[in-house]
Amino acid sequence: MKEPARILVVGGGYVGMYTALYLQRRMKRGEAHIVVVSPEPYMTYQPFLPEAAAGSISPRHVVVPLRRVLNRCQVLLGEVRAIDHARHTATITTLATEEEGSGALELHYDELVLAPGSVSRILPVPGLAEHGIGFKTVEEAIGLRNHVLEQLDIASSTRDPDVRDAALTFVFVGGGYAGVEALGELEDMARYATRYYHNIEAADMRWILIEATDRILPEVGAEMGRYALSELRRRNVDVRLGTRLDSCENRVAVLSDGTRFPSRTLVWTAGVKPHPVLAASDLPRTGKGRLKCEATLRVAGVEHAWAAGDAAAVPDRTADEADAECAPNAQHAVRQARVLGANLLASLRGEPVEEYRHSYAGSVASLGFHKGVAHVYGRKLKGYPAWFMHRAYHLSRMPTFNRKARVFAEWCLSGLFKREIVSLGSLEHPRAEFELAAGTGRHPEGT
Repeated sequence: MKEPARILVVGGGYVGMYTALYLQRRMKRGEAHIVVVSPEPYMTYQPFLPEAAAGSISPRHVVVPLRRVLNRCQVLLGEVRAIDHARHTATITTLATEEEGSGALELHYDELVLAPGSVSRILPVPGLAEHGIGFKTVEEAIGLRNHVLEQLDIASSTRDPDVRDAALTFVFVGGGYAGVEALGELEDMARYATRYYHNIEAADMRWILIEATDRILPEVGAEMGRYALSELRRRNVDVRLGTRLDSCENRVAVLSDGTRFPSRTLVWTAGVKPHPVLAASDLPRTGKGRLKCEATLRVAGVEHAWAAGDAAAVPDRTADEADAECAPNAQHAVRQARVLGANLLASLRGEPVEEYRHSYAGSVASLGFHKGVAHVYGRKLKGYPAWFMHRAYHLSRMPTFNRKARVFAEWCLSGLFKREIVSLGSLEHPRAEFELAAGTGRHPEGT
């Protein structure tokens, strides 16, 4: 009998999960053994992170458990450190290898699917590594929510005007989806929360958005981008276009225009870069570090290697320009995953493969509760209709009926009850109270 093909899927995000899901549904028993290597046991639906940060959705409902969904795959929690495709081996570290101290292990594969996603692009800005907060994972989203609410507590209890001003100043760097949606939702939440503080008014807070280019939300088009800009400024958000962050040492944000803002909150959403594992492989890459791919989602010039999503530079067959590439976003990633799965399966069976082609449908973005912008199939929407479309679209794209139902139920309940404004910052240091009781001398917030 023919040995089952060993398929290694690197990454448990959009592409990794949907590719593995497609394969396990359509492969015959014993046809292949699928191994999914992911640093987390879940897939995060990132478009819902801003609502999770604002408390509109429970954090556990924006993630999908990989072991439950991929019940016919082997899910391995770990990190792929290097890939030697010439030998068809991947070097992997897991929680067990770290505990055992045995070093990394090598995993052999027959077919490779590279979908590690991307990581935050950190620029060499003084003080950024020490004081910056990212917004790419569910942990960062919830940590940021707790942090913002804690700043209100600090401002309410201090007598020092400098400490109060720094606590009530929130700086966001990056005017793309992540920065604008995170700022919009958190500003909405914080403004609502101020009604429960006797000495803080919404006007006391200062929200600042820094963008190096001359526009925000380029994905929704120039007109809708201008509307989003005017909407944020109407809410007293200080939007600085054509401006860069030069320094944030000592919790003071210094901008390229010379402005200085003492601030205890600096959120960095200024773009992403390819995952480091791509550089630790012998596969061809573009000048920007992404994998060179064919329209069939096979790595260019390489057999038995496939890629899609943020990690792949995939030709856009629907564009007018010959060298156009598909944008690295969720809309393409989910659709590419299905084509990749179908092509990989066809390749194993000796059948012809097909090219990926998808005309960009448009974009939707939330600017807070009942506020949004959308540019979909040529139609432009703003305000409540765009916000409603944003929710409807992403609910339809949320994996599994279980998560769809839970998110929808939470939205229904939020219409009946008041918004939650509880900060659970102690979750980040669960042993703090025990250490204090044990006499270690550590204060619950000291760690």
